[in-house]
Amino acid sequence: MTKSHRANQSPSNIDNPQRRQFLASAAFLGVAPWLLSSLGEAAAQTASPQPASQPRKLGALEVFSVGLGCQWKPGPDDGTAQDYFGSPIDRSAAVALIRRAVDQGVTLIDTAEVYGPFISEEIVGDALQGLRETVVLESKFGFNVDLETGKIGEGLNSRPEHIKRAVEGSLRRLRTDRIDVLYQHRVDPRVPIEDVAGAVKDLVAEGKVLHFGLSEPGLETIRRAHAVLPLAAIQNEYSMVWRGPETDVLPLCEELGIGFVSWAPLGYGFLTGTITAESRFGDDPERDFRAWVPRMAEDALAANMALVEVVRTWAQRKQVKPAQLALAWLLAQKPFIVPIPGTTKAAHLDENIAAAAITFTQDELHRLNADVAAVKIEGARLPPPVLAMSGVEAPPKT
Repeated sequence: MTKSHRANQSPSNIDNPQRRQFLASAAFLGVAPWLLSSLGEAAAQTASPQPASQPRKLGALEVFSVGLGCQWKPGPDDGTAQDYFGSPIDRSAAVALIRRAVDQGVTLIDTAEVYGPFISEEIVGDALQGLRETVVLESKFGFNVDLETGKIGEGLNSRPEHIKRAVEGSLRRLRTDRIDVLYQHRVDPRVPIEDVAGAVKDLVAEGKVLHFGLSEPGLETIRRAHAVLPLAAIQNEYSMVWRGPETDVLPLCEELGIGFVSWAPLGYGFLTGTITAESRFGDDPERDFRAWVPRMAEDALAANMALVEVVRTWAQRKQVKPAQLALAWLLAQKPFIVPIPGTTKAAHLDENIAAAAITFTQDELHRLNADVAAVKIEGARLPPPVLAMSGVEAPPKT
């Protein structure tokens, strides 16, 4: 397959007392896999059991409107993995889950070297054997990962020489000859984005990378990167519970023709209808990332249940599951948005895919948007040292 054909195929350091929590959280950044709790057994009458054909553009790439986020770390036992909410899954079941998604039409598979580290790329690589030509494969670089041991150090590392070595490791684990969309996971405040984009441009010339993306970048960094190497996608958190991208990032993507990939489209499970005001996530972010998320803390959670009620009411009205309603709402906001929900359950995977067929009338969407906007969300979306890594502008090129 030629490179041009592939491009158009369809398918500052953290204080030491915070080190443990930071490292536990770092691997969660910029992704959207989470545990989707049981949503019940009732059939969704307005959702087709077979996914509708609704391709969306990420730059020059065309993908199905719902992707799959693949983010795991080693599980408690040999042969197992677990998500960042403490839900275990056999590695063989994770492989089967990815293959099931592809069989049902999902064409965007997202992962990163830091997830695990390394284990998620290994699982995806196993799953896509024999299926590689049918998917758009995304991975990411940028954290300070020791490329030999997988140990996660403090801070970021987007030095060009590190990027190129990181990609070699990703290609080996993914068992592929190219990465369709390669993201800088977070903007490195020590490396000009022109140097980062230049390194990725070299990899494109070698055929090892096809397209470039950024996750949670500053606005001017988007423009500067795009001027060196056109961006296929920006990957930021976006959902009913966090609508920050609507102010600046989505309009900029629309202006420049860049796609938008939404991580955490279900708000770490908050929008699935299974989290209540009494839900608690423990005190260990290494087990459950939500233990360190301010908006999931006890007081904030109680206040934020008003949004859960909005989702529940509209899901009943549309005769769909709450998670499906939340995904369909995202898809209705812009035609270039692709959410990447993750799950450990095949049934939830099927429900997420079916959300692509849910539609709203203009009046329904207007009223739903108004109901969502009327709820004031309490608590920050990420812990302070993690949030500080979003919206960062790369230093100027000297």
